[in-house]
Amino acid sequence: MDALRMRNVMEPIRSMQIRPVFAQIISLGMILTSALIIWKGLVVLTGSESPVVVVLSGSMEPGFQKGDILFLHMNKDPIRTGEIVVFNIEGRSIPIVHRVIQVHERHDTAEIDILTKGDNNPDDDRMMYASGQLWIEQQHIVGRAAGYLPYAGWLTIAMTEKPVLKYLLFGALGLLVVASKELERPDW
Repeated sequence: MDALRMRNVMEPIRSMQIRPVFAQIISLGMILTSALIIWKGLVVLTGSESPVVVVLSGSMEPGFQKGDILFLHMNKDPIRTGEIVVFNIEGRSIPIVHRVIQVHERHDTAEIDILTKGDNNPDDDRMMYASGQLWIEQQHIVGRAAGYLPYAGWLTIAMTEKPVLKYLLFGALGLLVVASKELERPDW
């Protein structure tokens, strides 16, 4: 009786075609790996740890709107007044996109101090910096704006504000890859 029951359980498993399922899993893995390779390639190409960022507020209007995607680069040229930079501040997880309004070059070292401000903000960013910090330094700069794509970042903003959208989108993409069937190749 146990052998018959075991055969009834094993029969559907044997009849499953593991190869197509395995191929779909590999396809999904290749898509994710390709995205990672493209991202890392952009990091190397641009010299910026974050080559693409989304503007998350209206602080840079009218130049950049909330939802614009900025393309960044980083090089060894000194940062100058008027440049738009993306920088990190200690204690904040999201980088900030603002304009450099003042550069203070230290005479005793080759380092510079930078003061930033959002174009649409009445005051400079000193209130946003870490406690007691009056300037940001070169090491805080993630990248310099090299170009932008208007409004293309709204999907990212929506997924940030409503995390359930992110899970739904990634789940749907995963299902699409796994559920899709390979095109049949004709036997020649």
